[in-house]
Amino acid sequence: MATSYNKLFKLLIDKKIKKGELCLASGVSKTTLAKLAAGQNVSVNILEKICAALNCNFDDIMDYLPDSNAPSEE
Repeated sequence: MATSYNKLFKLLIDKKIKKGELCLASGVSKTTLAKLAAGQNVSVNILEKICAALNCNFDDIMDYLPDSNAPSEE
């Protein structure tokens, strides 16, 4: 399973917010934003800070991508 944060970066574009501005508003480091851009795991606490700064919910900034190799339940 994987998580995509593409929605976050699209939201930043839509709101005309630069990554540096998000860092200042949320208290999240640029290194952490780089982890998000690479699809790496971050803590829920980080996601909460970002959502608070952007006034949004988790589903506004991320998507769950199920494993294509995972067995399907029938």
